[in-house]
Amino acid sequence: MKIVVLAGGLSTERDVSITSGKQVFAALKSKGHKVILLDVFMGYEEKLDSIDALFENGYDFTKSITGVSTQIPDLEEIKAMRKDKSDCIFGENVIDICKSADICFLALHGGVGENGQLQAALDMLGIKYTGAGYLGSAIAMDKGVTKAVFLHGDVPTPMSKLYQKHALSNGELKSWVDFPCVVKPCSAGSSVGVSIVQTKDDFEKAMIDAFKYEGQVLVEQYIKGREFSIGVLGNKALPIIEIIPKTGFYDYVNKYQAGNTEEICPAVLDDATTKKLQNAALHAFSELHLESYARIDFLLDDKGNIFCLEANTLPGMTPISLLPQEAKADGIDFPELCEKIVELSLLKYN
Repeated sequence: MKIVVLAGGLSTERDVSITSGKQVFAALKSKGHKVILLDVFMGYEEKLDSIDALFENGYDFTKSITGVSTQIPDLEEIKAMRKDKSDCIFGENVIDICKSADICFLALHGGVGENGQLQAALDMLGIKYTGAGYLGSAIAMDKGVTKAVFLHGDVPTPMSKLYQKHALSNGELKSWVDFPCVVKPCSAGSSVGVSIVQTKDDFEKAMIDAFKYEGQVLVEQYIKGREFSIGVLGNKALPIIEIIPKTGFYDYVNKYQAGNTEEICPAVLDDATTKKLQNAALHAFSELHLESYARIDFLLDDKGNIFCLEANTLPGMTPISLLPQEAKADGIDFPELCEKIVELSLLKYN
């Protein structure tokens, strides 16, 4: 097949996306596919004589880019690098190149690449792509909407409250009295802007920091317990992975810097708890209208209660990402996983 791997983009998770894209690009090439690795925002800015030649030569925009920085990328600097200075999510020649492929593998994370906007645009352009459609992507990306769906669909989840930015000035923050708590920007991924607040005195500062990323912030009951993630591939839940950060919590740095987090897969759980968590993951997947694949995050407290936190519709595909580890525990190596995601995604169009 001819496959375009779309990565990069214009979100706080740009660096993670590029690393994911490089891995997927290499994996699909190893399976014999003709693959292009393309930055959806920067596009292909050179003279485009032949799209077929790009596939034959295996065009890769990343060149010497390696690893994920500990710093969130400066998006204004990224914008300034684009020749046409446009804010359009599609860079030069991206649409024409994608139209020539059998499918696009979305290795994007966060922002427009994951919130349903890109998916809706690709649908309207008749371009096939991997992962959830625009509706499931939009629902799962917005933590406030996800919570509402979970509550309506009886998916167990921590108590929470959604705040708008005016809460900083109208006294509404006083309504939250349960500490410790977790503060999360509503639609940011990779734990960007997330903090665990221990006391009321630190709450306002955490909210100010979170509102730097967007105009809605979710405040969530803090659940002390073990953290797990469960990949869903098609209609099957993969082996469960337990996440144990060596310091702090599973934030941006601990997620993407090797050695910062211990990950155990399959997680050490009794059969009943394993089945309970996997069934809950499949239930959440269904309630959120997801397709093809995703990763669902959970907490388990010391009383055996499970709490679903959120879903990731385009899970990381870096060397230390969770979904590839879960697939490996199920006997699926990384190239096979990438190819299986393509195959499952094509089923949407049959």
